[in-house]
Amino acid sequence: MVKWFYGVCAVLFLIDFLVPKHGAFSIEHYFGFYGIFGFVACVALVLIAKELRKVLMRPEDYYDR
Repeated sequence: MVKWFYGVCAVLFLIDFLVPKHGAFSIEHYFGFYGIFGFVACVALVLIAKELRKVLMRPEDYYDR
């Protein structure tokens, strides 16, 4: 199943050559921009969430008082 998923991802990444791009910014016309942007955004969200956890986390016995 994982190999099938990787194959679908690779095919969709390669189809990027065939799809005409009509973006508002010039960077959107680069090959694989949306895939790379999505990956970077996902990694950034995970890293931000890890740091936010440190700020919002309550002590273990917070509700046992």
